[in-house]
Amino acid sequence: MELGNGFGALREIKILGISIHNFSKQEFLELLDSGVVFTPNVDHLIKLERDFDFYRVYQEADYRVCDSKILYYVSRFLGVPIREKISGSELLPDFCQHHKDNEDIRIFLLGAREGVAYRAQQRMNAKAGRDIVVGAYSPSFGFERDETECAEIIDMINRSGATVLAVGVGAPKQEKWIAKYKHQLPNVRIFLAIGAAIDFEAGYKQRSPRWISEAGLEWLHRLLSEPRRLWRRYLIEGLPFFWLVLKQKLNLYRSPHLSALSHQAYKSQEKIAQKVGG
Repeated sequence: MELGNGFGALREIKILGISIHNFSKQEFLELLDSGVVFTPNVDHLIKLERDFDFYRVYQEADYRVCDSKILYYVSRFLGVPIREKISGSELLPDFCQHHKDNEDIRIFLLGAREGVAYRAQQRMNAKAGRDIVVGAYSPSFGFERDETECAEIIDMINRSGATVLAVGVGAPKQEKWIAKYKHQLPNVRIFLAIGAAIDFEAGYKQRSPRWISEAGLEWLHRLLSEPRRLWRRYLIEGLPFFWLVLKQKLNLYRSPHLSALSHQAYKSQEKIAQKVGG
C-alpha cells in the first residue's frame, strides 16, 4: 500500500486475518488528512470472527491502528512487531493537540450518554484554546435502527461545518454506522471510531494509570470499573482469542469468512459476465 504523503510503502501486520497499519503515533498524526480510522483490539477481533458484516466494513477502512497493548505483545509473539499502540482514547486528544492551531479541523462528537458529549466538547475546546469541537450529540439507545434520528444526526453534522466526525458508541455499532452514512457527509474528511474516548474526555470515566496501560492490564482496570457491563467481554468472550493466536503462530488459523468472501467474489464475477454477455 502506497501513501501520498511521502511515507512510502506502509507496512501492515496481519492478526487473525485483519491487517493493522504499523507506524508510530506521530507518523500517523502527520499522515492523517482524510479517511476512515478504526482501532482494533481483542474485543474487535473476536467480534470480527463472528460477524461477516462487521468484517466486511472493517476491511473497507482506510486505516486500522492498534488499540491494544495485548495486540502489541501478540504481534511480537507472532514475529511481526507493531511499533506502537495508538488507542482511540489517546488518539482523540492527541489529534486535537496536533491540530489545535489548524482552523480546517472542526470536530463533531457523536456518542456517550445524554449530556456527556456536550461536556466533552466544552473540555476539549478549553484545552485547545479554540472551538475545535463544533458540535456534539448523544444519541438514544438503538438510534442506529431509527432512520429518522439518523437523518437528524446527519443534518446536524452537515450544518455544523465539521470536517472530522468522532463516533464513540461501541463496536461494531460505530464502525457500521460510519460505513452506512459516510457518503451522506460530504464535508467530513476524517472519520474516527473511538469507543469510550468521549466519556474519557468528558471526565465521565477515568483512564487507567499509564503504567497499567503499558503493562497490558487496561482491560483489568476497565473490568474493575464496570464489572456488570464488561465481565462477559473480558472473562468469557475474549478467551478464544489466545487459542486463535496460537493457531496463527502454528500456521493453522483460517478466517471463518474466506468461503463467504469467495462466494461474494464469484457472484460479482458472474454479474460482470452476464453484463458483458448481454
